[in-house]
Amino acid sequence: MHITGLSTGHPDHHYDQEQLLTAIKRMWSNAHHNPRRVDQLHKAVQVKERFLALPMEEYEQIDSFTESNDHFIRVGTDVAEKVVRAGLQEAGLLPEDVDAIFFVSVTGVATPSIDAKLVNRLGFRPDIKRIPIFGLGCVAGAAGLARVYDYLKAYPTHVALLVSVELCSLTLQPKDLSIANLIASGLFGDGGSCVVGVGNQHPQANSAGCKVIASESRMYPDTEDVMGWKIGTNGFSVILKATVPQLAETHLRTDVDQFLAKHGLTRSDMTHWVCHTGGPKVLQAFEKALELPANALERSWNSLQTVGNLSSSSVLFVLKDTMANASAKPGDYGLLLAMGPGFCCEMVLLQW
Repeated sequence: MHITGLSTGHPDHHYDQEQLLTAIKRMWSNAHHNPRRVDQLHKAVQVKERFLALPMEEYEQIDSFTESNDHFIRVGTDVAEKVVRAGLQEAGLLPEDVDAIFFVSVTGVATPSIDAKLVNRLGFRPDIKRIPIFGLGCVAGAAGLARVYDYLKAYPTHVALLVSVELCSLTLQPKDLSIANLIASGLFGDGGSCVVGVGNQHPQANSAGCKVIASESRMYPDTEDVMGWKIGTNGFSVILKATVPQLAETHLRTDVDQFLAKHGLTRSDMTHWVCHTGGPKVLQAFEKALELPANALERSWNSLQTVGNLSSSSVLFVLKDTMANASAKPGDYGLLLAMGPGFCCEMVLLQW
């Protein structure tokens, strides 16, 4: 699979972290027994600015899951359209050239799914294959890329899109004072991305700057309650346990080494590390487990600070920055990594 286009985008509303913290503390001023704790948690996640689906003042007016999900469908479709148009333009392709769309999201629900709404908006062919994937959370950017790779191995002349849209702000639970929700209120942002991939026999394959050459999944037993959503009357309530970094430290080195060894490679052969921006402790766990050199995850840290954790979209933002790096040379290897609900890991081997 060759990547011929990769675009990223956001909703229109941008705020720095201090503006958001002020609004969140005001919302919880009469509910949380220790307002200083909110400050501590927001500063600990090291996010400096984020994009939101709605103007900041409108969130306190949302009074039902129905209303927040309606916003997800409306804004999510707009963001998806924007990144797909940009990705296809970068690839030099038209909507009618696309054979399949893989759509990933975990911050809202829609039937028909948002990828179906794009068919009429953008003019995709009526025989286009749609593969909407829900429930993979933060790992879905990597897992979605792997599934596009699988598809293009079977259809090597085809064009396939991976579209990710995450509007995490619309899942905020104003009445939930758990540590997990307080962290989520400072960590997660909104955005979307589109990867344009072509099979190895497509005319554009030879002109692509980066290709996927292998992928592998890992599931960890008895970890289903580590990360995810509890979905109920009020919508999506975050599940986020403190054991996530420990799981990364415990498993990643062995998983990565075994995966790379199957392809005659080691960690020292990797020039580029493309890791999901799970948060400071997760990135530190990646660095420790994989014994990475200084600044190996610089782009992940920068993405965390400038846009926050975008769930499935985050690792694709980091990939875009890596592909834009002038120092990437033909023959370079890279490893794209993300972890998410399951609890699981997805590894994607790249080569320039």
